[in-house]
Amino acid sequence: MILETFNKNVRDCKSVTINTDFVIVGGGTAGVCAAITAARNGTKTILVQDRPVLGGNASSEVRLWILGATSHMGNNNRWAREGGVMDEILVENLYRNREGNAVIFDTVLLEKVLAEPNITLLLNTSVYDITKSGDHKIESVKAFNSQNSTEYNINAPLFCDASGDGIVAFKAGAAFRMGAETKEEFGEAFAPEKSYGELLGHSMYFYSKKTEKPVKYIPPAYALKDITTIPRYKAIGKDDKGCRFWWFEYGGRHDTIHETEEIKYELWKVIYGVWDYIKNSGTFEGVENMTLEWVATVPGKRESRRFEGLYMMTQQDIIEQRKFDDAIAFGGWAIDLHPADGVYSELSGCTQWHSKGIYDIPYRSFVSKDIDNLFLAGRIISATHVAFGSTRVMATTGFCAQAVGMAASMCIDKSLKPAEILENGEIKILQNELNKIGQSIPNVPILSTSNLVNQAKLTSSSTLSISEIPFNGNWFNLSISAAQMLPLKANKNYKVRILVQVEEKTDLKVELRTSIKPENYTPEVILESQLFNLEQGEHYIDVEFSNTLESNQYGFITFLSNDKVSIKTSDNRFTGVLSVFNGVNKAVSNNGKQTPPDNIGVDTFEFWTPHRRPEGKNIAMEISPAIEAFEVENLSNGYVRPGKTVNAWVADINDKKPTLKIEWDSEQELSEIKLFLDSDYDHPMESTLMGHPEDIVPFCLGNYKIKDVNGTVLFEKEDNHQTINTWQFKQKHKTKGIIIETEKSQTHVPVSIFEILIS
Repeated sequence: MILETFNKNVRDCKSVTINTDFVIVGGGTAGVCAAITAARNGTKTILVQDRPVLGGNASSEVRLWILGATSHMGNNNRWAREGGVMDEILVENLYRNREGNAVIFDTVLLEKVLAEPNITLLLNTSVYDITKSGDHKIESVKAFNSQNSTEYNINAPLFCDASGDGIVAFKAGAAFRMGAETKEEFGEAFAPEKSYGELLGHSMYFYSKKTEKPVKYIPPAYALKDITTIPRYKAIGKDDKGCRFWWFEYGGRHDTIHETEEIKYELWKVIYGVWDYIKNSGTFEGVENMTLEWVATVPGKRESRRFEGLYMMTQQDIIEQRKFDDAIAFGGWAIDLHPADGVYSELSGCTQWHSKGIYDIPYRSFVSKDIDNLFLAGRIISATHVAFGSTRVMATTGFCAQAVGMAASMCIDKSLKPAEILENGEIKILQNELNKIGQSIPNVPILSTSNLVNQAKLTSSSTLSISEIPFNGNWFNLSISAAQMLPLKANKNYKVRILVQVEEKTDLKVELRTSIKPENYTPEVILESQLFNLEQGEHYIDVEFSNTLESNQYGFITFLSNDKVSIKTSDNRFTGVLSVFNGVNKAVSNNGKQTPPDNIGVDTFEFWTPHRRPEGKNIAMEISPAIEAFEVENLSNGYVRPGKTVNAWVADINDKKPTLKIEWDSEQELSEIKLFLDSDYDHPMESTLMGHPEDIVPFCLGNYKIKDVNGTVLFEKEDNHQTINTWQFKQKHKTKGIIIETEKSQTHVPVSIFEILIS
């Protein structure tokens, strides 16, 4: 029993002081990825989250799907899903939760964090103040947990603000911006006018469900009465739910920090008014048995403060795909701005302009220019309002924050300040360490000195050579243009044979295309165009191109639209080879072609995008000379996904038990073996609401054994679904070679591996 008598003094809450290496404030995707990365590198990390669950806008409290450079497969950024921890989380969620249940996604995040012994997680804990040991250095943060009535004082040499509103950076006095820059300040032609608004607002969502009997609905008194005050009300569908209502947005003309509660009430007004419209207006049929299942209580916030780092990203960095020596990640979401009036605006709910490919994101944008021991992460990084329109999305923020976690570990190990990572070659070390966990920084391979495979002889039981993509699929009608992407060689004349089905006499145009930049996948360069006169019936067409590519890169065998023609497809799928289509994806403002006004600094180009499985089959064809891009040497070239070429070893499709041998001239001491596998970086893996065609990607190697040359089984894996498989020896293992025995599990998909990293 506890019994306390009256005390005339003010009682103190329980107080706990914690000393640690690294403090991360904010448990959204950015904070989670930073924490896991730092912890796995031996850094004692405190992750402070002011909500009862992790994930921020991706959590079950808000329920926005995670997206990034893949952009719903609606742009030209091929194989661009974010790697490392962000990929690990999304792949695990796909395996457990392909239907997109946000509550299950909560458990995936929590499990990942709780699995790390170097992370101390403080949920329901709000940071409200800091202390400083000098003008430019944070000493500690102060936080309070209302659930356990405990105050925390957390001391550390390093801090990361991933809180969304930037509470730590703000309290520390760091320079920040809120709102849009003028066009003149950075020469950003897309900078919005005052009439459009300077801030993106908040959104809230709801879920509905069907029941077995009629359900009445009486709206609360505060619900919106006149649905026509929402100009786009006719876009409301009775079966839509969750973040498909991303355009239920409000607050862009308000203080999105201090007026968040008022913004929330207005969004509740909209949601309950919309449900009243669906249930009671008589506009919709079949709604009698429908009821509200869930309404958000926390708004999803898009924008508030952005803090100034050592570099501020701009529109030009994105559109021009500028290169940075200190690149630590890439982005690829469109520059996506919203009218400040949100749901009440007469304008489109968003204005999205895409770049032709992914773009570099520099380390300097994550380092505060004012506070020596402070990293920035999430949506508050150093970017203009326009650039923020792209960098703000959650897969990008989580991906970038991995660099913060890795940099923090380097700072702790070497007694460095965050800015000192830019000195004495440390940035190259950071980039390499990130790439070794799957970061895939554009045009930055894993250093060959990091990989013992580079000192070995590699042989395989077979290697894929594509002289034919078999004619074993269905017919695809060319109501939209289609193209087969192939990794072509420079200065080679290619010939293909295709099979078409023609309804009536007509013409078919076939083109050979490629991209201006070898690393892009925008087929803007037409190298050759041929017109074929077709008679009714089934015909093989031989297409022989006289023009060639100037460099080894992807080419597009392109078939322009003609709904009188269908083309034979293939059930066979190959790592690094896919078909794309010049169709429409309205979810990301893709109408087949981007045609911006002349004066906003954005490119005009066509979109050629894949279709989700089971659709989007390869186009069947015979190819001469054969596609030779899958050699075993790719296993140590430092790239762990397709780029200018496939960057993978792929076995022959008829090889049911492909084997690899890695042999050294002398005995080596092995500490770790890491395999980088194909989880289809082209598939976006939206985390919630949107279901997926499978729980394990068909390209992903499921079963294999790793032996030494004496036949001793070192490691064995069954039913793998993850991209990166890491095997560590308890004690260094001495051997002159290893053998990897794999099993082909998919009839129409050969075994593939991107990279084998041995240290």
